Order: sequence, then structure tokens, then C-alpha cells
Amino acid sequence: MIRFFSIFLLALLCASAAAQSSDDEDLQLWNDLQVTVPVHKKLDLVLHTEFHFANNISRFNEGRGGAGVVWKFAKNVSFNPSYAYIESRNTAGQFRTEHRVRLRGSYRFPIKKIGLTHRSSFELRFRSSGYSWRYRPSITVEKSLPNRLISDAKIFLTEEPFYVSTTGGFTRNRISIGIAKQISPRLGLEVYYMRQNDGFSHPGDLNVIRASWKVIL
Repeated sequence: MIRFFSIFLLALLCASAAAQSSDDEDLQLWNDLQVTVPVHKKLDLVLHTEFHFANNISRFNEGRGGAGVVWKFAKNVSFNPSYAYIESRNTAGQFRTEHRVRLRGSYRFPIKKIGLTHRSSFELRFRSSGYSWRYRPSITVEKSLPNRLISDAKIFLTEEPFYVSTTGGFTRNRISIGIAKQISPRLGLEVYYMRQNDGFSHPGDLNVIRASWKVIL
């Protein structure tokens, strides 16, 4: 665990230095909690909450809460419809409400030495400014770390472009690298650094440190 959090702090320092390179960049801290309630061997209920701190981690910027289900259609295939209620701060500093409906499909390729997963997410966004949608395909590569380094842990890399209906193209991209640690059979933690590039949002270029707790009841 000491090595695990040392890597987290190192990533934070690197991201902090990178965030100073442009006026359109920001260093943010995202924290989220996911609680999974098994309902059936092929069906889970998932509850989710998330908090974002922006402006170089000096101001609360966004809060989310939602729920969904994960249907394990086959050994390597799952579907995840979900809903999220979001309160986020706009460029004027005021909070605005969003209702988001998402359908995600995941396929894990049957490869033994590494984990390779493709996810496709389709989102409907309902905001005061109007209705829009996004398509988010992603690919994740993961590899187990030696127990002598960090026990029960994996390193992962994710690439996720966004197709945004309001801009009519793939105008956002996210790359994440981090470590997933299984603390106990019912508790896991992911800590990672994410780089976002977006030429339309402001700030669109983000350096994000994220901690995701995953609890299974």
C-alpha cells in the first residue's frame, strides 16, 4: 500500500507541473465511489457518486449521483444502462443541472497474458441549454503487477475519444494511466492520472488525478 500511494503522489506532482503550461489547462481532482449490489449471478445493481474539484484543486466544481444495472450477458460481454443527476459549475461560476442517461456495452477479449477490453458508451444529455448526445468508444489494456511490487494490483492504460453531437465530430480525447488495487474481496481502489484534450470546452485541456473506490456488498 505504501508503494501504491507513492505512485499516486508522484503522478499528482507531474500533473501539477504540466497544468501550468497553458491558460486553457486546469489541474483537477476527481473522487468517486461505486457500490455494487449483486442481485443475480448475471445482474448487479450499481450505485455511484462522484465529486470534482477544479481551478487547480481549489474549488468544488461538480457533483454527481446515479444508479444503474450491469447485465452480464455472456462470459466476456456485459451491458450497463444507467442514469446520473449532475450539478456542475459553468464558466460564469453558476451551478447548472443535467440529467444523463447512458447505455454502455463492454467486451473483454479472451487474451491470457494481458487484459484487453473495449467499451462503447452512448449518452443522452438533458440540460437547460438543450438536448445533446455523445458516443464514447474506449479501449483499455491492463497487466497484473508482480506481488513483490504491489500485491493484487494491475496497471492499466485507457484511450477514450468522444464524438459530440453539438460539434459534429470527435472533438475530445482522454488518455488515462493508473493502478487498480484489490484491497480485499469486497473493496478495490483505482488511482490514476488522466489527460483530456478538448478544443471546444473551457478549460478543455485537463490534468486529472482520480481516485475511484469500488465496494461490493
